[in-house]
Amino acid sequence: MKNLKKRLQKGETLHGCWLNLGSSVTAEIVGMSGFDWVLIDLEHGAGVEKDVLHQLQALEHTPAAAVIRVESSQRQRIHRVLDMGAEGVMVPRIGNAMEAAAVASGLHYPPDGSRGIAKMVRASGFGQNFSDYYKNAKENILGIVQIETAEVLGHLDAIAALAGIDVLFIGPSDLSMELGIFGQFDHPLFKDAVQATVNAARKAGKAAGILLQNPDDYRKYHDTGIRLIACGADGTFVSEGARNMANKLKGILAADGRSRRCGN
Repeated sequence: MKNLKKRLQKGETLHGCWLNLGSSVTAEIVGMSGFDWVLIDLEHGAGVEKDVLHQLQALEHTPAAAVIRVESSQRQRIHRVLDMGAEGVMVPRIGNAMEAAAVASGLHYPPDGSRGIAKMVRASGFGQNFSDYYKNAKENILGIVQIETAEVLGHLDAIAALAGIDVLFIGPSDLSMELGIFGQFDHPLFKDAVQATVNAARKAGKAAGILLQNPDDYRKYHDTGIRLIACGADGTFVSEGARNMANKLKGILAADGRSRRCGN
């Protein structure tokens, strides 16, 4: 474990990004780039559950902690990625405290939750370290629920108060869509929702998080009190890097052509 939960509890600001290509190679590259955490995306990413193991292995020797976004709050989905060695789990589209309580339960072993016990899994060193893993799992595993529905805004305090829920993480695109103001992140409705989320997290001694659409918005959200901040994805990095290089080469060719014409 890389102490992601403990660092958040101390009030640190932790930077991350998405991994949406399902690739162990890009996971390793991004993990070595300086982020505190990365999120392997099983909701919208190109990878599937069987790809997670290879990504986790690639991230093992990097400084970045591995968080996994599962497709739903179904208990078995949470168990699977924890057994593989995830340090945190993000669950999308939580609507109310009952749904969030199901997430919290799935994250932890009895008596704190309903996570099934399997010793021969990667998280416990395939049985060699199960006692230590079991004893420390509650303190180490980060539980993240996404704030991205209109319904959830009426239940923020109750969700933040739940043991096992550590981060209220805002999904800007879905939340703004639900509010009928898609992409209008300066709209009063969206700004109020962000502030309400931060207030609920702060009141409960928890953290708030967000996926930035633009790094230029960093200070605005950090000053609000958000401490788990993500921006970008491996797919975006590859796409932008490829386009930038292609455009540079075309620009050089065009400039050479203009020089020749001018010389003639």
